[in-house]
Amino acid sequence: MKKIESQRILGIDPGFGRTGWGVIEKVGADSSRGGQEWQLVAYGCIETSAKKDFISRVDELHFELVKVIKKYKPTRSGVEDLFFAKNVTTAMKVGQARGVILLTLHQAEIPIDEFTPLQIKQALTGYGRAEKGQVQKMVEMILQIKKKIRPDDAADALAVAITCGASMKMRSKTSVR
Repeated sequence: MKKIESQRILGIDPGFGRTGWGVIEKVGADSSRGGQEWQLVAYGCIETSAKKDFISRVDELHFELVKVIKKYKPTRSGVEDLFFAKNVTTAMKVGQARGVILLTLHQAEIPIDEFTPLQIKQALTGYGRAEKGQVQKMVEMILQIKKKIRPDDAADALAVAITCGASMKMRSKTSVR
């Protein structure tokens, strides 16, 4: 008898002021053979105080992310890739916070997949230029969530996690052939 494996994905929407995170889980290797679809485990947002200096904020981000990892024990992670920013200074700080996130995941020995906003929108809606509200609605439908996910950063993180799950499924189908 084949052992049923649990897959748990931590999705992350990086930031230094607010970092959204979401955890989804799937038990069973193939939902078409009686396994379960992706289901919500938990979501939230790590918020750092604007009153603190930047180093203290990314240190807090690291500390809080370690707590999420220890509590939910993900087997894989997905992180949104920084794609575009109007403000260069903000983009650099988000990039640095993203580096802290990637290092934290790597140190926890969690495989990391990275996705651009375009890839996430494409995976969830079939259209790479979808509006943020459309993506959030798909997250709610896929995970069967009845109420609007707040904050938006957490909804974005769940979209990353779902994209990561879909990506895993696609890789497993192509590697079988």
